[in-house]
Amino acid sequence: MANLPESRLRQMIDRFEQVEARMGVATDAKEIVQLSRDHAELKRIAEKAREVMQLRNQLTEAEQLIEDAGADRDFVNMAIEERAEIKAKLPDIEREMQLMLLPKDRDDDGSAIIEVRGGTGGDEAALFAGDLWRMYQRYASKRGWQVELVSATEGEMGGYKEIVAQLNGAGVFGRMKFESGVHRVQRVPATEAQGRIHTSAATVAILPVPEEVNIEVKDQDIRIDTYRSSGAGGQHVNKTDSAVRITHMPSGIVVTSSEKSQHENRRKAMEQLKIRLYEAERHAKDSARAAARKLQVGSGDRSERIRTYNFPQGRVTDHRINVTLYSLEHFIEGDIEEMLDALSAEDQAERLAEMESN
Repeated sequence: MANLPESRLRQMIDRFEQVEARMGVATDAKEIVQLSRDHAELKRIAEKAREVMQLRNQLTEAEQLIEDAGADRDFVNMAIEERAEIKAKLPDIEREMQLMLLPKDRDDDGSAIIEVRGGTGGDEAALFAGDLWRMYQRYASKRGWQVELVSATEGEMGGYKEIVAQLNGAGVFGRMKFESGVHRVQRVPATEAQGRIHTSAATVAILPVPEEVNIEVKDQDIRIDTYRSSGAGGQHVNKTDSAVRITHMPSGIVVTSSEKSQHENRRKAMEQLKIRLYEAERHAKDSARAAARKLQVGSGDRSERIRTYNFPQGRVTDHRINVTLYSLEHFIEGDIEEMLDALSAEDQAERLAEMESN
């Protein structure tokens, strides 16, 4: 791994000091908010840059002392030990520094839309979609994220044919974007009298929620319909025509919201439409780059089977990184941190290799 040049490290420190100085004189509220974010991000980088420079200086001093013919032997021995310690530590610190300097996805720090849909497998697919949704709900709760339901269509035997929600919090999209794709389950359904293992699937889509969606939606390009929301029956059935469906005719995108208030549903549906139009634009820009990368993170590619949940063997396997965890019982309860860490590490390694090859 090539060493980071001293000029690059100094540049990061100078940039942080400039932002810090600007924070003391800025008066515009919008600028202050942006400066605060930049300061929080650059502070970590500047501190790491200073650490790298300090270790390099210490290494140079130790080597000079070792080469000094007139130096005291005890000091030389101490310098030899110090040199060995620094050489063992420095590569890891420099790697951490390089990871910090990797280009970030502009949407990583924001919230996200999660869509879970039952795929092949009928009622069992809907039940599995429900299991995945509860898994993500529990994980969101552990992270302290807020969950805002947008729409849901329940399955005949339980679970969901489709459920859409917004996960609000810092860094949600950056953490959850690896979940987009086809999730496959292998288990004996509760309705299976012969005890045979069935395979079914559900799809997950994670879309970014940008802070500012500068997407213009013309009135003549959309059709707004109201309808009566339907569920599994009983208390789940909406008795009034309050659900809203918006169709964006140029793109064919259809969004719905089925809460109790028609006014709120219109607001949510329009917000969802803008997010999906933003994602379509984002996908078009990122697809060429993402096609060359195994994880296809950020491309919104939901056509590939990414993970298998094998209940008889109690294992979950992510096929993109060939990682298998034998803790499915805990995983499906929302303990997915280890898998997301592995996916994030693989993504960083790929981007770092890509950056070094350029």
